[in-house]
Amino acid sequence: MEGALGDLMEQEGYDGSDKPPSSLKAPFRSTRLHIQRSSVCSRAYFVVVMVFFHVYILNVIGLLLYVHYNNGPGDGATPASVSEGGPPLPQPAPDSRELHVEDYSQSFSLPRIEGIRVGHVQQVSLVPDRTHEMRTMSLKPLLFEIPGFLSEEECRVVVQLAQLKGLMESQMQRPSQGQEESNQPLLSLSTEEVFSLLDLNQDGLLQKQEIVSHSHSQDGTWLNPDNLREILSSLEACPTGMLTLEDFRRVYDVSQRPGQQRSGKLRSHFKQRNKHTWLHQGPGSHHVLQTLRKRVTSLTRLPSALVELSEPLQVIRYEHGDFSNAHHDSSPSHPETTCAHTRLAGNKSALTEVSCRYLTVLFYLSSVEEGGETTFPVADNRTYEEEALVQDGVDLTDTQETCGRGNVRIKPTAGTALLWYNHLSDGRGWMGELDEYSLHGDCPVRRGLKWMANSWVNVDPDYQQQARYQRLVAQRHRAKSGMEEHYQPFSHSDLHQDL
Repeated sequence: MEGALGDLMEQEGYDGSDKPPSSLKAPFRSTRLHIQRSSVCSRAYFVVVMVFFHVYILNVIGLLLYVHYNNGPGDGATPASVSEGGPPLPQPAPDSRELHVEDYSQSFSLPRIEGIRVGHVQQVSLVPDRTHEMRTMSLKPLLFEIPGFLSEEECRVVVQLAQLKGLMESQMQRPSQGQEESNQPLLSLSTEEVFSLLDLNQDGLLQKQEIVSHSHSQDGTWLNPDNLREILSSLEACPTGMLTLEDFRRVYDVSQRPGQQRSGKLRSHFKQRNKHTWLHQGPGSHHVLQTLRKRVTSLTRLPSALVELSEPLQVIRYEHGDFSNAHHDSSPSHPETTCAHTRLAGNKSALTEVSCRYLTVLFYLSSVEEGGETTFPVADNRTYEEEALVQDGVDLTDTQETCGRGNVRIKPTAGTALLWYNHLSDGRGWMGELDEYSLHGDCPVRRGLKWMANSWVNVDPDYQQQARYQRLVAQRHRAKSGMEEHYQPFSHSDLHQDL
């Protein structure tokens, strides 16, 4: 054994000194332990990395689920209506019978259809599996014609509903032949009688509150905003702040004189002869009326709540000789006026209410054999001046005499719709000034019967006022819905739905 050990030592180069050869310096154990420790560290590092990776993935998944359940349809939130870098988009029309007034809680603009040029035709999708052609008729005002907007059956149903509801005479009748009308005030009362009626305390003096108390007249039969402004300006100029009979006579006679104030002539001379009624289009109304309202929403591309909260459908019948002189459907805005449709949230200090109609959609419910055209006397004129409406002694607003001189005249054809904007844009996506070129009237019917309907979309030029009105309607709607759940059956007033 010692021999074998010696041979081994010789092979390993052991020279007999106290130090072992280099190859015998604990080579195997030290090397083996080093390899084992490195493997353990690699496995531990891998486990730690994988744990952190899985935790990160779980955190991402949890975050996505949190965002989904807080912004999704579960809590009633509506999807975003504003496209990146572009104007807000209108909300789609609601499918349910509820009034989706929450649309107003979002910021939105009023879309406008591009006219491109007169004669331009564009395709619009209003009903399933069909497209309609929409032709630009003028650019001032922006006016479109859409043939086949209503079917023959829909026209018949609307006419029958109007007959069932009952039609009333318009408040202004054509004067008898030979009667003077050019400079006659709309009231048959003398200035002294008007003064006495306004003088509530009969002290012989008119104060501001006495005048304002009688100024809320939407049809302008007493005072329109321009007349009222003239009277109040004179009152404020008086040192006493009150008007005597002589002061009132001077300013009142001027305010009633046609052509003295802006739009005064048009208002003083506006006359019409027809019969009309109003048809409710909300929940509980005939399905054809609700369908037409949804179709108007699709055509105008406006938020559905804006259309739903506008005026009912006005249906008009023109018989032989019936007409309406040229007029504007909407009114210019003034600080002392408020919109009739937002009066629930209106300015209490406003002196009078006016119609605020962003656009008009007119339906022809029947064709007319002769006459009855819708005329736009000054459409696409270079400029608009009210004085220019009288040419060579002829008043272009008098459709009885000058209907054939209108720049644009459209013959009634059953099922055709017209759309025009009564207001310009304010440059920020909201309703601006009144478009004076939207002046229009109805030519006398010469032969046949003319049925038509007006669908107006009401918008307050004051965006904040419109928003306040919307919030108030939403609160009342929720309150009414809550009461209906607790009180059954409905009251008579709830059951009595307008046609």
